[in-house]
Amino acid sequence: MNSGDIVSLIGNVGFPIAVSIYLLVRIEGKMEALTSSINNLTNTINNSNTKNK
Repeated sequence: MNSGDIVSLIGNVGFPIAVSIYLLVRIEGKMEALTSSINNLTNTINNSNTKNK
């Protein structure tokens, strides 16, 4: 998204909608990273439990 697209978006749909879209795009990447971290933690805990038995 370049600055021209952002200005056009704000002009067409309004500031609140543009901010909402921006935040959703940013949060999506962070949610994917969080999901990956949780999956890695789950695998580590499972492997640790398997070795202790």
